[in-house]
Amino acid sequence: MAIISDIQEEQSSPETKPSQAAAASSSSSSKAATFTAKLDRSNPLGLVEKVLEFLAQESDFFKKETAEREVASIARALREKERKKEEEERKKRRQAEEERKEKAEAEKKSSEEPKAEVKKEETVEEGKKEEESGLRVPNKGNGLDLEKYSWTQSLQEVNVVIPVPTGTKSRFVVCEIKKNHLKFGLKGQPPIIDGELFQAIKPDDCYWSIEDQSAVSILLTKHNQMEWWKSLVKGDPEIDTQKVEPEPSKLSDLDSETRQTVEKMMFDQRQKQMGLPTSEEMQKQEILKKFMSEHPEMDFSRAKIQ
Repeated sequence: MAIISDIQEEQSSPETKPSQAAAASSSSSSKAATFTAKLDRSNPLGLVEKVLEFLAQESDFFKKETAEREVASIARALREKERKKEEEERKKRRQAEEERKEKAEAEKKSSEEPKAEVKKEETVEEGKKEEESGLRVPNKGNGLDLEKYSWTQSLQEVNVVIPVPTGTKSRFVVCEIKKNHLKFGLKGQPPIIDGELFQAIKPDDCYWSIEDQSAVSILLTKHNQMEWWKSLVKGDPEIDTQKVEPEPSKLSDLDSETRQTVEKMMFDQRQKQMGLPTSEEMQKQEILKKFMSEHPEMDFSRAKIQ
């Protein structure tokens, strides 16, 4: 309910003198008038219309030429006030959202710091273990990067890359590939590689080439294509073959028997890393369980699987 103003109209009696009536009329016109109405929120313009009708009836406001402009000016001022209010509310919401995000980022950062510290400690611990065992983590090609050369491997082949001076020609290269021995160097210089290979190779299926006149690539075909090499030549630093990661896509190139063997090796390596039984140990456990179920009268409390 909205109350605009109060009005009290006095009725002049017949005895009222003209001068008194005029004074009363003047006093009455200056007093307030009462306006009562209900606001229908679904149709707010209805209230505005009633207010304007009341204003027209009780005053000379709409007789002025500037009446429409003045009403429009009031409406614009109210709209501008409402717009500023909405803008202020949006600003507050944005600030609250930014504060929430900053708080979430701070919490995330604080929670990640201990994890990073743990990871760093684990890396240091792994480094200590490597030093103690003498084994190194393989490079991305399951080999090792050394000072004068690097090597990578698959189950079938070993690839050796030796940097050489730019512009080196094949006639300056000394490369001897034998079943159990590899020698490589440049004429007039001490050999870069000269030692017994980790395992035997097939010399007839091996070759070398100069790549981009800046490196020599040697491809060695393994004789035993079921095992990973720990080093290129004996006496060099060895890798931890349990951390070798063969490319899954290469398995599709193998025959079914070889593929099964490789998959078994990969499974056993993962099981060992997690401290779990290998496929052979699991098979022994199954045999023991079956035997125990068939002979419940026997005591297996001290039985051990070896």
